[in-house]
This record gives sequence, structure tokens and C-alpha cells, in this order.
Amino acid sequence: MPSAEETSVHDDRPEVRPTRRDPVAAAGSEVIGGPAGRFALRGWHGWMNPVRVIVLVALGMFALGMVQKMPCYDWAWFRGANSQYTHACYSDIPHLYLGRGFSEGLIPYFDRLPGDMEYLEYPVLTGLFMQVASWLNLSGGSIQHQEQVYWLINAGMLMICAAVIAVCVARTHRRRPWDALLLALAPAFALTATINWDLLAVALTAAAMLMWSRGRALAFGVLIGLATAAKLYPVLLLGPLLLLCWRAGRWREYGTAVLGAAGAWLVVNLPVMVMAPEGWKKFYTFSQERGIDFGSFWLIITQRTNESIDVETVNSYATLLMLLSCAGIAALALRARRRPRFAQLAFLVVAAFVLTNKVYSPQYVLWLIPLAALARPRWRDFLVWQVCEVFYFLGIWMYLAHTTGEKNQGLPAEGYQVAIALHLLGTLYLCAVVVRDILYPERDPVREDGSDDPSGGVLDGAEDTGPLVPVARHTADDDGPLVEMVLEETRGQGGSPGEPRG
Repeated sequence: MPSAEETSVHDDRPEVRPTRRDPVAAAGSEVIGGPAGRFALRGWHGWMNPVRVIVLVALGMFALGMVQKMPCYDWAWFRGANSQYTHACYSDIPHLYLGRGFSEGLIPYFDRLPGDMEYLEYPVLTGLFMQVASWLNLSGGSIQHQEQVYWLINAGMLMICAAVIAVCVARTHRRRPWDALLLALAPAFALTATINWDLLAVALTAAAMLMWSRGRALAFGVLIGLATAAKLYPVLLLGPLLLLCWRAGRWREYGTAVLGAAGAWLVVNLPVMVMAPEGWKKFYTFSQERGIDFGSFWLIITQRTNESIDVETVNSYATLLMLLSCAGIAALALRARRRPRFAQLAFLVVAAFVLTNKVYSPQYVLWLIPLAALARPRWRDFLVWQVCEVFYFLGIWMYLAHTTGEKNQGLPAEGYQVAIALHLLGTLYLCAVVVRDILYPERDPVREDGSDDPSGGVLDGAEDTGPLVPVARHTADDDGPLVEMVLEETRGQGGSPGEPRG
């Protein structure tokens, strides 16, 4: 149970301080003087509360990530491909300013691009984000200067997204704001934040998770719909939510969320679908036609066997593996003796998509970081995974440096395969500990103080009424007690939010 020294927030139970519970967090806090003592100032009633501290840390790390891109900003983006790889500072943003027609004033989806791409290959809301940044770019001069300014404008907009993510993650679990430091200090977050525009979808998804934790099903649905209009992966969260609402009997809230998501997605997409159908569908056709690419285990297979796999075959097998993974997650969600937390299942389903997909761009780690901080807030496990992701981040650029440079300096294919394997193993490791927490909820760091599902909203403390919940029932006969497993509706497993549960 929490110690008396921990500070109360939002309810009558104390705030959870990781330095009191997590050995790695406690050891790391020695850098700033160690865990707070019993005479330290309590309450955080002033301006410098936990959420603001976390936002400042996140923005500081984001700024360090921008500094890491400076060699490319100064010259490497513009003086041949190899230098931006050897300095590990590549970004799509300046290149696509020219390559997708923004420098010429072309409008995404409506204006045809020169070359093979034909139309912008991003979802509509991301295309709008890119276009707004282009409108804000009023700089003249050389195309290099325009690309530099365009990257700076996008970096500023993405920094706002990073702040939104930090606030939402810090506030989703009311009593555990400090878990968001995992996100704020994640090295992979800082390194990949300005590679592409993924932070827009991540921010909308984080805001949706916050809304669901507050019981606002419609707001959650609308934000998920908007996030899906920016990137495809957020729609996956509706699957785990279906399973949990089934077990809790919360069909009305789930229906509201689905309708909100569908409506918001249509509001954004329908005008472009009607007025520029060819440009609108480019994202979906490009996703289907894209072959095996960087970061996937499919690439390891093709490189090791020297045999290519056609696009239709890999699409079929990747879809099959994803469906099998979802079936396993569904079985886990429905058969676990205690209803899993929403963040746990959300992390697992997005991780399954990442692991089975035919491509893994380095910025895709951004999809998982906020969910990981909510699903498994343990510093050791999170840092193990982050180390693997940083190795992959360096590995892909060194591999590209090897393949594009005249001297073949960098990482050969065999070394890059090791980097891919580390990414896969690190993600699988985090998935394994989340699954273990679901099977043995007493080991879940979020539930060890008696909480149920702080990010669950209407699911938090709800009765478990699902039809496939296993229950150990004791009966007596002449031979003594018998323990049998029955599959029936069960009541009262959720309990109230403040009660310890077994």
C-alpha cells in the first residue's frame, strides 16, 4: 500500500511516486539528489506541479532531438544522401517539401505530382498538417533555405504535439502522473520526433485515451477518428475496447465511441473523397502496393534466403499474422481471470501491428511509447526496450550509409539484420511482461496499490459480466471439495476503484 508520505491528488488516495516503488527510478533520482525525504515540500500546489515538470522535460528532450539534427540542417540534407545517414540525422520533412510539390504551391490530393508518386501518399489530416506548414513558410531565397524553414515550422508544430502527448499521458492515470517521465525521457522519442509527421496522430490518440479515462466516450471516439485520419494505427484501439466493454457490459459507451470515430473520420475524409478521389485513395493503394521494406522481419527473410516475396503474398501473410495475433489478444482479454486494463491491450494490439507489418520506419516507435508508459510503467523494462530501439535507430542509418556511400562505410546487411532483430526482441520482451501482468494482475505495477483500471473510464471498477470469464468454483460432495472451471457470467470481480483485488 502507498506510504503516508505520498501526496494526495484528485481523490482521497495518495499520489504514486515511482522513486518509492521502482528501484531503477530511485537510483536514477540520485542525479537530482535522490527521492524526496519526509521533510520535503509536499503538495505541488504551486505552479511547478508534476504535469508541468513533465512537459518541461519532454520539451527539453524534444529540443535535444532538434539539436541532434543540426548537422543535417546545416548541410547534410543538401550535399548528397550519404552524409545525412552517417550523422544519423535524416528527416523526411525537408525532402518532401520539394518532392511532394509544396515548394511549387501544389495542393495535396488535388494537384498531380510529377513522377511516379502521382499524389501525396499520406492520410488526409497529415496532408493538411503538411499543407498548413507550407502556408506558414513565407521565406524566400534558395530552395535550401525554404526547406530549412519548412523543417523548423514543422518542428515547432510537432513540439506542440509533444507537449499535448506529455500532458495527456501524465493525466490519464490520475494518481500516477510521474509515469509520464518514461515518455518525456525516452531517447527514441527525442531521436525520431522530427523524422516524419507521426506525432500528430500520436497526440490525438493520447488525447483520446485521456478522454476515455474520464468517461467521455464521444470525445474519445471523435479523437480516435481524427487520429485515424492522420495515421491508420489508432483505429486498432477500438478492437481491445470492444473486448473490454463486452466483459463489462458497457455496450452503450462503446457504440457511442464507434459512432464518434466513424463520424469524425468521415468529416475529414469525405470532402477529399468526393472532390479528389484519385488523390484520396493514394495512401491506401500505396500501402497495399508497397513491397517489403526496412525494419521488418520480412526483410531479414528475403536477405537471408536471397529470394524475393511478391507484394500480394506478403500482404496476405502479414494480414494473417496480424489476425492471429489479434485472436490471441482476444483470447487473453476474454479468458483472463481479471479484466485487463485498456492501456495493456492497446499496447499489445499496436505492437502486434508493428511486429507483423512489412515495414518498420524508425519513427513508428512513437506509436508505442505513450502506450508503453501506461501499460507497463516500470523503468527497467521500459529502458531495456528503449536501448533496443536506439540500436535500431542507429542501425538503419548506418546500413543506408553503407548502401549509398561509395566506400561502403557503415553497417552491412548482416549487421542491419542484428539491429532489426534487437528491435523485434525488445518489443516482444515488453509485450511478454505486459501479458504476464494480465495473467498475474498482482504483478501489475498499476494494480499493486488496489487500483483497477485508471485509464479505463467507465470500465474502472465495473462489474465483470462477460460470458467467457473463468471462475474457480468450489463444490462439496462425498469425496471432499472439488474445484471446477465454469464458463458463465460472473459478478463483482471489478469492485470499487479503491478496493484491493486478487
